Amino acid sequence: MNVKKIREDFPLLLANPDLTYLDSAATSQKPACVLRAEREFYECHNANPLRGLYELSENATKCYEDARKTVQHFIGAARPEEIIFTRNATESLNLVAYSLGSLLLKPGDEVVVSIMEHHSNLLPWQHAAKRAGAQLKFVECSKDGKITLEDVAAVLTEKTRIMAITQMSNVLGCVNDIKGIASLCHEKGIVLVADGAQSVPHMPVNVAELDVDFLSFSGHKMLAPMGIGALYGKMEWLEKMPPFLTGGEMIEYVTRTGATYAEVPHKFEAGTVNAAGAYALGEAIRYIEGIGFEEITKREDELTALAMEEMKKNPYVHIIGSDRPEDHHGILAFTVQDVHPHDVAAILDSDKIAVRAGHHCAQPLLAYLKTPSTTRASLAFYNTEEEVLRFTQSLKTLRRRMGYGE
Repeated sequence: MNVKKIREDFPLLLANPDLTYLDSAATSQKPACVLRAEREFYECHNANPLRGLYELSENATKCYEDARKTVQHFIGAARPEEIIFTRNATESLNLVAYSLGSLLLKPGDEVVVSIMEHHSNLLPWQHAAKRAGAQLKFVECSKDGKITLEDVAAVLTEKTRIMAITQMSNVLGCVNDIKGIASLCHEKGIVLVADGAQSVPHMPVNVAELDVDFLSFSGHKMLAPMGIGALYGKMEWLEKMPPFLTGGEMIEYVTRTGATYAEVPHKFEAGTVNAAGAYALGEAIRYIEGIGFEEITKREDELTALAMEEMKKNPYVHIIGSDRPEDHHGILAFTVQDVHPHDVAAILDSDKIAVRAGHHCAQPLLAYLKTPSTTRASLAFYNTEEEVLRFTQSLKTLRRRMGYGE
Protein backbone atom coordinates (compact mmCIF):
# COMPACT_ATOMS: atom_id res chain seq x y z
CA MET A 1 0.00 0.00 0.00
CA ASN A 2 1.38 3.40 -1.00
CA VAL A 3 0.27 5.41 2.01
CA LYS A 4 1.86 8.62 0.79
CA LYS A 5 -0.18 8.44 -2.40
CA ILE A 6 -3.34 7.55 -0.48
CA ARG A 7 -2.93 10.54 1.83
CA GLU A 8 -2.91 12.78 -1.24
CA ASP A 9 -6.56 11.76 -1.71
CA PHE A 10 -7.56 13.39 1.59
CA PRO A 11 -7.79 17.20 1.42
CA LEU A 12 -7.85 17.78 5.18
CA LEU A 13 -4.71 15.72 5.71
CA LEU A 14 -2.96 17.53 2.87
CA ALA A 15 -3.96 20.93 4.25
CA ASN A 16 -2.79 20.02 7.77
CA PRO A 17 0.54 18.20 7.41
CA ASP A 18 1.37 18.70 11.11
CA LEU A 19 -1.86 17.05 12.28
CA THR A 20 -1.80 13.47 13.53
CA TYR A 21 -5.41 12.37 13.31
CA LEU A 22 -6.08 9.37 15.58
CA ASP A 23 -9.84 9.61 16.00
CA SER A 24 -11.12 7.64 13.02
CA ALA A 25 -13.36 5.47 15.20
CA ALA A 26 -15.36 8.64 15.88
CA THR A 27 -15.37 9.81 12.28
CA SER A 28 -13.05 9.14 9.36
CA GLN A 29 -11.47 11.65 7.07
CA LYS A 30 -13.04 12.02 3.59
CA PRO A 31 -11.26 11.49 0.26
CA ALA A 32 -11.66 14.09 -2.46
CA CYS A 33 -13.69 11.75 -4.67
CA VAL A 34 -16.37 11.50 -1.96
CA LEU A 35 -16.48 15.27 -1.49
CA ARG A 36 -16.78 15.68 -5.26
CA ALA A 37 -19.59 13.13 -5.39
CA GLU A 38 -21.70 15.00 -2.84
CA ARG A 39 -21.11 18.27 -4.67
CA GLU A 40 -21.79 16.61 -8.03
CA PHE A 41 -25.20 15.44 -6.87
CA TYR A 42 -26.27 18.98 -6.01
CA GLU A 43 -24.71 20.49 -9.11
CA CYS A 44 -25.89 17.91 -11.64
CA HIS A 45 -28.72 15.79 -10.22
CA ASN A 46 -30.44 17.95 -7.61
CA ALA A 47 -34.15 17.22 -7.46
CA ASN A 48 -36.36 15.44 -4.97
CA PRO A 49 -35.97 11.70 -5.62
CA LEU A 50 -38.94 9.35 -5.87
CA ARG A 51 -41.49 12.14 -6.34
CA GLY A 52 -41.09 13.84 -9.69
CA LEU A 53 -42.01 12.53 -13.12
CA TYR A 54 -39.66 14.91 -14.90
CA GLU A 55 -36.21 13.89 -16.12
CA LEU A 56 -34.12 15.58 -13.43
CA SER A 57 -36.10 13.94 -10.63
CA GLU A 58 -35.89 10.59 -12.37
CA ASN A 59 -32.11 11.02 -12.59
CA ALA A 60 -31.98 11.84 -8.87
CA THR A 61 -34.01 8.73 -8.13
CA LYS A 62 -31.61 6.62 -10.18
CA CYS A 63 -28.61 8.04 -8.30
CA TYR A 64 -30.30 7.25 -5.00
CA GLU A 65 -31.36 3.74 -5.92
CA ASP A 66 -28.00 2.95 -7.50
CA ALA A 67 -26.40 3.86 -4.17
CA ARG A 68 -28.75 1.40 -2.48
CA LYS A 69 -27.56 -1.34 -4.84
CA THR A 70 -23.94 -0.43 -4.10
CA VAL A 71 -24.56 -0.87 -0.36
CA GLN A 72 -26.41 -4.12 -1.05
CA HIS A 73 -23.47 -5.65 -2.88
CA PHE A 74 -20.95 -4.24 -0.40
CA ILE A 75 -22.47 -6.12 2.55
CA GLY A 76 -23.85 -9.10 0.63
CA ALA A 77 -27.59 -8.49 1.02
CA ALA A 78 -29.89 -10.56 -1.16
CA ARG A 79 -31.94 -7.62 -2.46
CA PRO A 80 -31.54 -3.84 -2.64
CA GLU A 81 -34.91 -3.49 -0.90
CA GLU A 82 -33.27 -4.91 2.23
CA ILE A 83 -31.21 -1.70 2.54
CA ILE A 84 -32.85 1.24 4.30
CA PHE A 85 -31.07 4.59 4.26
CA THR A 86 -30.99 6.41 7.59
CA ARG A 87 -28.99 9.27 9.09
CA ASN A 88 -26.58 6.98 10.94
CA ALA A 89 -26.26 3.72 12.90
CA THR A 90 -28.03 5.34 15.86
CA GLU A 91 -31.15 6.02 13.82
CA SER A 92 -30.97 2.55 12.30
CA LEU A 93 -30.91 0.92 15.73
CA ASN A 94 -33.72 3.14 17.02
CA LEU A 95 -35.76 2.13 13.98
CA VAL A 96 -35.29 -1.58 14.71
CA ALA A 97 -35.85 -1.24 18.45
CA TYR A 98 -39.08 0.69 17.96
CA SER A 99 -40.56 -1.20 15.02
CA LEU A 100 -39.35 -4.71 15.79
CA GLY A 101 -39.91 -4.17 19.48
CA SER A 102 -43.53 -3.15 18.97
CA LEU A 103 -44.00 -6.18 16.73
CA LEU A 104 -42.43 -8.85 18.95
CA LEU A 105 -42.18 -7.76 22.57
CA LYS A 106 -44.81 -8.29 25.24
CA PRO A 107 -44.76 -8.29 29.05
CA GLY A 108 -42.39 -10.89 30.47
CA ASP A 109 -40.26 -11.18 27.33
CA GLU A 110 -36.52 -10.61 27.35
CA VAL A 111 -34.10 -8.56 25.25
CA VAL A 112 -30.41 -9.42 25.53
CA VAL A 113 -27.55 -6.99 24.87
CA SER A 114 -23.84 -7.19 25.66
CA ILE A 115 -22.11 -5.11 28.30
CA MET A 116 -19.82 -3.62 25.64
CA GLU A 117 -22.56 -1.89 23.63
CA HIS A 118 -22.30 1.70 22.49
CA HIS A 119 -25.19 3.67 23.97
CA SER A 120 -26.75 3.66 20.50
CA ASN A 121 -27.28 -0.09 20.83
CA LEU A 122 -28.32 0.06 24.46
CA LEU A 123 -30.70 2.99 25.05
CA PRO A 124 -33.11 2.04 22.22
CA TRP A 125 -33.48 -1.42 23.74
CA GLN A 126 -33.92 -0.01 27.24
CA HIS A 127 -36.82 2.03 25.93
CA ALA A 128 -38.26 -0.84 23.87
CA ALA A 129 -38.19 -3.14 26.90
CA LYS A 130 -39.84 -0.53 29.13
CA ARG A 131 -42.57 0.17 26.58
CA ALA A 132 -43.41 -3.53 26.34
CA GLY A 133 -42.94 -4.48 29.99
CA ALA A 134 -40.03 -6.73 28.96
CA GLN A 135 -36.73 -7.34 30.75
CA LEU A 136 -33.33 -6.21 29.51
CA LYS A 137 -30.51 -8.69 30.21
CA PHE A 138 -26.75 -8.47 29.67
CA VAL A 139 -24.04 -10.77 28.42
CA GLU A 140 -20.84 -9.92 30.27
CA CYS A 141 -17.37 -10.00 28.74
CA SER A 142 -13.98 -10.92 30.16
CA LYS A 143 -11.60 -8.15 31.18
CA ASP A 144 -9.81 -8.50 27.84
CA GLY A 145 -13.08 -8.16 25.91
CA LYS A 146 -13.93 -11.76 25.11
CA ILE A 147 -17.54 -12.93 24.81
CA THR A 148 -17.75 -16.67 24.17
CA LEU A 149 -20.65 -18.57 22.66
CA GLU A 150 -21.00 -20.27 26.04
CA ASP A 151 -21.45 -16.84 27.65
CA VAL A 152 -24.23 -16.04 25.18
CA ALA A 153 -25.95 -19.42 25.49
CA ALA A 154 -26.04 -19.05 29.28
CA VAL A 155 -28.12 -15.87 29.04
CA LEU A 156 -30.60 -16.84 26.30
CA THR A 157 -33.86 -18.38 27.52
CA GLU A 158 -37.23 -19.37 26.11
CA LYS A 159 -38.36 -15.82 26.94
CA THR A 160 -35.65 -14.12 24.85
CA ARG A 161 -37.09 -12.53 21.71
CA ILE A 162 -34.28 -10.24 20.54
CA MET A 163 -30.52 -10.06 21.00
CA ALA A 164 -28.53 -6.95 20.04
CA ILE A 165 -24.74 -6.95 19.98
CA THR A 166 -21.88 -5.05 18.41
CA GLN A 167 -19.62 -6.79 15.93
CA MET A 168 -16.63 -4.67 17.02
CA SER A 169 -16.31 -2.78 20.30
CA ASN A 170 -15.61 0.93 19.94
CA VAL A 171 -13.63 0.82 23.21
CA LEU A 172 -11.82 -2.51 23.19
CA GLY A 173 -11.53 -3.08 19.45
CA CYS A 174 -12.41 -6.76 19.88
CA VAL A 175 -14.56 -8.58 17.32
CA ASN A 176 -17.46 -10.75 18.42
CA ASP A 177 -18.41 -14.04 16.74
CA ILE A 178 -21.57 -12.75 15.12
CA LYS A 179 -22.02 -15.81 12.91
CA GLY A 180 -21.85 -18.16 15.89
CA ILE A 181 -24.15 -15.93 17.94
CA ALA A 182 -26.65 -15.80 15.06
CA SER A 183 -26.71 -19.59 14.94
CA LEU A 184 -27.36 -19.81 18.69
CA CYS A 185 -30.14 -17.23 18.46
CA HIS A 186 -31.87 -18.78 15.47
CA GLU A 187 -31.90 -22.21 17.13
CA LYS A 188 -34.15 -20.61 19.75
CA GLY A 189 -36.17 -18.41 17.36
CA ILE A 190 -34.42 -15.23 18.56
CA VAL A 191 -33.87 -12.25 16.25
CA LEU A 192 -30.27 -11.03 16.09
CA VAL A 193 -29.49 -7.32 15.59
CA ALA A 194 -25.81 -6.50 14.92
CA ASP A 195 -24.19 -3.07 15.25
CA GLY A 196 -21.63 -2.80 12.46
CA ALA A 197 -20.64 0.84 12.99
CA GLN A 198 -17.03 -0.06 13.81
CA SER A 199 -16.67 -3.27 11.80
CA VAL A 200 -18.09 -2.36 8.39
CA PRO A 201 -15.43 0.33 7.68
CA HIS A 202 -12.50 -1.94 8.56
CA MET A 203 -13.24 -5.54 7.60
CA PRO A 204 -15.32 -7.56 5.13
CA VAL A 205 -18.89 -7.94 6.41
CA ASN A 206 -21.31 -10.22 4.57
CA VAL A 207 -24.78 -10.32 6.10
CA ALA A 208 -25.71 -13.52 4.26
CA GLU A 209 -22.69 -15.38 5.60
CA LEU A 210 -23.23 -14.01 9.10
CA ASP A 211 -26.97 -14.75 8.87
CA VAL A 212 -27.83 -11.66 10.92
CA ASP A 213 -31.42 -10.45 10.88
CA PHE A 214 -30.38 -6.78 11.03
CA LEU A 215 -27.12 -4.86 10.67
CA SER A 216 -26.59 -1.12 11.11
CA PHE A 217 -23.71 1.14 10.14
CA SER A 218 -22.82 4.81 9.61
CA GLY A 219 -21.32 6.36 6.49
CA HIS A 220 -19.24 8.96 8.32
CA LYS A 221 -17.01 6.29 9.90
CA MET A 222 -16.23 4.83 6.47
CA LEU A 223 -15.10 7.88 4.48
CA ALA A 224 -18.63 9.07 3.57
CA PRO A 225 -20.33 12.32 4.70
CA MET A 226 -22.01 12.77 8.05
CA GLY A 227 -25.77 12.31 8.06
CA ILE A 228 -26.01 9.13 6.00
CA GLY A 229 -26.20 5.58 7.30
CA ALA A 230 -27.84 2.31 6.47
CA LEU A 231 -29.82 -0.50 8.00
CA TYR A 232 -29.88 -3.99 6.55
CA GLY A 233 -32.88 -6.11 7.45
CA LYS A 234 -34.12 -9.46 6.25
CA MET A 235 -37.14 -8.89 4.06
CA GLU A 236 -39.29 -11.26 6.10
CA TRP A 237 -38.96 -8.92 9.08
CA LEU A 238 -39.07 -5.60 7.23
CA GLU A 239 -42.40 -6.50 5.62
CA LYS A 240 -43.95 -7.32 9.01
CA MET A 241 -42.62 -4.34 10.96
CA PRO A 242 -44.65 -1.13 11.34
CA PRO A 243 -43.07 2.13 10.17
CA PHE A 244 -40.81 4.06 12.50
CA LEU A 245 -41.45 7.59 11.18
CA THR A 246 -44.54 8.69 9.29
CA GLY A 247 -45.17 11.49 6.84
CA GLY A 248 -44.30 12.14 3.23
CA GLU A 249 -43.22 9.52 0.71
CA MET A 250 -43.56 6.49 3.00
CA ILE A 251 -47.24 6.16 2.15
CA GLU A 252 -49.23 4.58 -0.64
CA TYR A 253 -52.61 6.18 0.09
CA VAL A 254 -53.90 8.51 2.82
CA THR A 255 -57.46 9.23 3.95
CA ARG A 256 -58.80 11.40 6.76
CA THR A 257 -58.73 8.46 9.12
CA GLY A 258 -55.83 6.27 8.05
CA ALA A 259 -53.21 5.30 5.51
CA THR A 260 -51.65 2.40 3.69
CA TYR A 261 -47.88 2.37 3.55
CA ALA A 262 -45.41 2.14 0.69
CA GLU A 263 -43.51 -1.04 0.06
CA VAL A 264 -40.16 -1.78 1.73
CA PRO A 265 -37.74 0.00 1.88
CA HIS A 266 -39.65 3.26 1.31
CA LYS A 267 -41.99 2.45 4.20
CA PHE A 268 -39.05 3.29 6.46
CA GLU A 269 -37.72 6.37 4.62
CA ALA A 270 -40.15 9.14 5.53
CA GLY A 271 -39.67 12.66 4.20
CA THR A 272 -37.06 14.04 1.85
CA VAL A 273 -34.12 11.67 1.88
CA ASN A 274 -30.40 12.47 1.99
CA ALA A 275 -29.87 11.56 -1.64
CA ALA A 276 -26.56 13.41 -1.92
CA GLY A 277 -25.27 11.59 1.13
CA ALA A 278 -26.32 8.22 -0.28
CA TYR A 279 -24.69 9.09 -3.60
CA ALA A 280 -21.44 9.99 -1.81
CA LEU A 281 -21.67 6.85 0.35
CA GLY A 282 -21.68 4.84 -2.86
CA GLU A 283 -18.49 6.60 -3.92
CA ALA A 284 -16.90 5.93 -0.53
CA ILE A 285 -17.65 2.24 -0.92
CA ARG A 286 -16.05 2.23 -4.36
CA TYR A 287 -12.97 3.92 -2.91
CA ILE A 288 -12.71 1.27 -0.17
CA GLU A 289 -13.19 -1.52 -2.68
CA GLY A 290 -10.51 0.04 -4.89
CA ILE A 291 -7.97 -0.39 -2.09
CA GLY A 292 -9.40 -3.68 -0.83
CA PHE A 293 -10.01 -4.90 2.70
CA GLU A 294 -7.03 -7.23 2.53
CA GLU A 295 -4.76 -4.21 2.24
CA ILE A 296 -6.78 -2.07 4.66
CA THR A 297 -6.85 -4.63 7.48
CA LYS A 298 -3.19 -5.55 6.98
CA ARG A 299 -2.17 -1.90 7.18
CA GLU A 300 -4.29 -1.13 10.24
CA ASP A 301 -3.09 -4.29 12.03
CA GLU A 302 0.54 -3.28 11.42
CA LEU A 303 -0.05 0.19 12.82
CA THR A 304 -1.88 -1.23 15.84
CA ALA A 305 1.00 -3.61 16.59
CA LEU A 306 3.54 -0.78 16.34
CA ALA A 307 1.51 1.48 18.61
CA MET A 308 1.05 -1.22 21.25
CA GLU A 309 4.71 -2.18 21.15
CA GLU A 310 5.75 1.41 21.85
CA MET A 311 3.01 2.05 24.40
CA LYS A 312 4.00 -1.03 26.39
CA LYS A 313 7.48 0.43 26.85
CA ASN A 314 5.89 3.19 28.95
CA PRO A 315 5.28 1.91 32.53
CA TYR A 316 2.69 4.63 33.17
CA VAL A 317 0.42 3.69 30.26
CA HIS A 318 -2.22 0.99 30.71
CA ILE A 319 -4.00 -0.32 27.61
CA ILE A 320 -7.61 -1.35 28.24
CA GLY A 321 -8.55 -4.85 27.09
CA SER A 322 -6.41 -7.54 25.51
CA ASP A 323 -2.61 -7.32 25.50
CA ARG A 324 -2.61 -8.79 21.96
CA PRO A 325 -2.60 -6.22 19.14
CA GLU A 326 -4.60 -8.53 16.86
CA ASP A 327 -7.54 -8.19 19.26
CA HIS A 328 -7.72 -4.39 18.95
CA HIS A 329 -8.28 -3.75 15.23
CA GLY A 330 -7.00 -0.19 15.29
CA ILE A 331 -8.69 0.84 18.56
CA LEU A 332 -6.51 1.51 21.62
CA ALA A 333 -8.19 2.82 24.75
CA PHE A 334 -5.74 3.57 27.53
CA THR A 335 -5.07 5.43 30.75
CA VAL A 336 -1.96 7.28 31.96
CA GLN A 337 -1.15 6.93 35.64
CA ASP A 338 -2.12 10.01 37.69
CA VAL A 339 -3.32 11.94 34.61
CA HIS A 340 -6.99 12.42 33.78
CA PRO A 341 -7.90 11.29 30.23
CA HIS A 342 -9.13 14.78 29.36
CA ASP A 343 -5.73 16.19 30.33
CA VAL A 344 -4.03 13.49 28.26
CA ALA A 345 -6.10 14.50 25.24
CA ALA A 346 -5.45 18.19 25.82
CA ILE A 347 -1.69 17.74 26.03
CA LEU A 348 -1.64 15.54 22.95
CA ASP A 349 -3.71 18.18 21.18
CA SER A 350 -1.03 20.75 22.01
CA ASP A 351 1.27 18.48 19.97
CA LYS A 352 -1.35 18.44 17.18
CA ILE A 353 -2.32 14.84 17.93
CA ALA A 354 -6.08 14.29 17.84
CA VAL A 355 -7.43 11.57 20.14
CA ARG A 356 -10.69 11.12 22.02
CA ALA A 357 -11.18 11.16 25.79
CA GLY A 358 -14.17 10.25 27.93
CA HIS A 359 -16.51 7.28 28.30
CA HIS A 360 -16.86 6.78 24.52
CA CYS A 361 -20.64 6.36 24.82
CA ALA A 362 -20.08 3.03 26.59
CA GLN A 363 -20.49 3.86 30.27
CA PRO A 364 -21.77 0.44 31.41
CA LEU A 365 -18.67 -1.21 29.91
CA LEU A 366 -16.28 1.25 31.58
CA ALA A 367 -18.11 0.88 34.89
CA TYR A 368 -17.77 -2.91 34.54
CA LEU A 369 -14.03 -2.46 33.84
CA LYS A 370 -13.79 -0.04 36.81
CA THR A 371 -12.39 2.67 34.55
CA PRO A 372 -14.71 5.72 34.45
CA SER A 373 -13.03 7.20 31.40
CA THR A 374 -10.13 6.59 29.05
CA THR A 375 -8.23 8.19 26.22
CA ARG A 376 -8.68 6.45 22.87
CA ALA A 377 -6.44 6.45 19.83
CA SER A 378 -8.05 4.94 16.75
CA LEU A 379 -6.11 4.25 13.59
CA ALA A 380 -7.01 4.08 9.91
CA PHE A 381 -5.18 2.91 6.82
CA TYR A 382 -4.24 6.51 5.96
CA ASN A 383 -2.15 6.89 9.12
CA THR A 384 1.62 6.53 8.98
CA GLU A 385 4.29 4.89 11.17
CA GLU A 386 5.69 8.37 11.77
CA GLU A 387 2.35 9.49 13.21
CA VAL A 388 2.21 6.47 15.50
CA LEU A 389 5.71 7.19 16.79
CA ARG A 390 4.89 10.88 17.23
CA PHE A 391 1.90 9.85 19.35
CA THR A 392 3.83 7.37 21.51
CA GLN A 393 6.74 9.79 21.95
CA SER A 394 4.32 12.45 23.17
CA LEU A 395 2.97 9.95 25.68
CA LYS A 396 6.50 9.39 27.00
CA THR A 397 6.92 13.05 27.94
CA LEU A 398 3.35 13.63 29.08
CA ARG A 399 3.70 13.02 32.81
CA ARG A 400 6.81 15.18 33.01
CA ARG A 401 4.93 18.01 31.33
CA MET A 402 2.21 17.58 33.94
CA GLY A 403 4.78 18.10 36.69
CA TYR A 404 5.28 14.45 37.70
CA GLY A 405 8.75 13.06 38.11
CA GLU A 406 9.75 10.17 35.90
